[in-house]
Amino acid sequence: MTSISYALLPLLALVTSVVANPLFVPPPLHVSLSRRAVNEHASVERFAAHADRLRAKYGWPISNATLSKRQGKVVGVDVIDQGQDSSYIGTVQIGTPAQTFKVVLDTGSSDLWVPATNCFSCGQTPPFDTSSSSSIQQINGANGNAQTVRIRYGSGQVAGILVSDTVSMAGFNINPQNFLLVQQMSDGLLSGDVSGIMGLAFKALASTNAVPFWEALINNGEFSSPEIAFWLARHIDDRNPPDEQSGGVLTLGGTNSTLFTGDIEFIPLSNAAAPTFWMLTMTGATVQGKSVSIPSGDAALSAIDTGTTLIGGPTSAVTAIYNAIPGAIPVPSMQGFWQFPCSTDVQVSFAFGGKSWPVSAADMNLGPISSTMCVGGVFDLTQGSDVSGGGGNPTWVVGDTFLKNVYSVFRANPPAVGFAELSNAAGGSSAQPPLSISSVVTSSAVSVSSSAVSVDPTPFSTATGRTSASSPRTGTPTSIPGAPTITVGIDPLPSGSGTGSGTVSSSGTGTAQQNAALTAFSAPSIAPLIAVAISILTAVASSAALLA
Repeated sequence: MTSISYALLPLLALVTSVVANPLFVPPPLHVSLSRRAVNEHASVERFAAHADRLRAKYGWPISNATLSKRQGKVVGVDVIDQGQDSSYIGTVQIGTPAQTFKVVLDTGSSDLWVPATNCFSCGQTPPFDTSSSSSIQQINGANGNAQTVRIRYGSGQVAGILVSDTVSMAGFNINPQNFLLVQQMSDGLLSGDVSGIMGLAFKALASTNAVPFWEALINNGEFSSPEIAFWLARHIDDRNPPDEQSGGVLTLGGTNSTLFTGDIEFIPLSNAAAPTFWMLTMTGATVQGKSVSIPSGDAALSAIDTGTTLIGGPTSAVTAIYNAIPGAIPVPSMQGFWQFPCSTDVQVSFAFGGKSWPVSAADMNLGPISSTMCVGGVFDLTQGSDVSGGGGNPTWVVGDTFLKNVYSVFRANPPAVGFAELSNAAGGSSAQPPLSISSVVTSSAVSVSSSAVSVDPTPFSTATGRTSASSPRTGTPTSIPGAPTITVGIDPLPSGSGTGSGTVSSSGTGTAQQNAALTAFSAPSIAPLIAVAISILTAVASSAALLA
């Protein structure tokens, strides 16, 4: 009995030591809270939606059946700038298992298409290997045969068959998603390793009659808000840039508050009753601080188009803009384009019913065409055609030359386009280089899914005196499809430009290299716990020895 008591003495000593020297407990962490600013003009109906979400959370019946869907997400996607602002590219995954492709992000069209492995004249364009996908389905017509679709552009055309398969972007997934599997493509339609186009306009414009990917996500309740938003980075004035580099952020399902400042000015679509293009009415233009005369009403309809490099407008308006720039004259070798003295900082701004939004002088200057003259970023779209009758088609195509200068938001319901001033993180309203993508999209303001992109720079070609891997282009048709399987359009500039020549890549699949976003955190020190464990083991060993 005495030996057992002595054996317990080390344990008693350990308990006494622990009581006398308690473990270090870190001080509480204090987090500052701030009250979120409320838009005084916001609808009070938002509180009803909040109440229904709370009811759903705690198992009570909700008043609005549409809120029974899971809460949507807001996700940021890295954008690739190709050819010094010529194209803005995203990545999409198609098939099972997924094959990854680069596609032009185009709010000026509505169809998704990629080439097949048997595509004729697709050159180096990476194709979709249908034999490797277990989920692809051919869409047949009433006669049981494949449905063929042809989409025409000013610089060429694509043709193929309708199929459906799983399509994913940034963690969002639509299955099945109908799209065009291209079997014929005009030479030079795309540049580099870009495989196709993802149309981000409305279903009514789709030649395939397919619900566009972004609209399907909204219909399924995947988005937190029925919006997509763009920050497009500027690299047009970079020296010796790579063919592809970080080009901004596409936000799916909402906006990224780190990329803009102030309020977003939402302007209802001119065609809101039956939307096709993202169409606004241009209400004003200024040059060097003075207003210039532009057409009004239906003759001022403007498609807001991320898939177009420049700004195209009616003949009279474009002439008025350049007549206000001292020394500006037409470019004889480039129909519809104008040139001005390179020493002139051209200050142009446009309005669509509210604020006037300035365009950077860097974006207005496409580069020198001679030792003293430079080509302007606004061109004649209509080539003298009569636009007074309107007809419902856009007479302006407002592309990246403008959109690089604003944060743009495309809202499905109610249909509108919004503009806001860029934040300092996104380069601001000046032409200063923006921050790197990684320093922006990791903000807590938005959830981000990014893809690593391997860039293989190709030799530059010369366009308007400036080195660039691809010429300006537009994917926007200038007329609404007259038949469900064909879009007839005239693009004043190519939809995508490059050599397009060469052999078809032997690899039909892209490599989906996903970057895991790791969040570092600080944990309390475990040294005291280790010390206690050692002490306990020592005590137990001593007790065992005495008991033995």
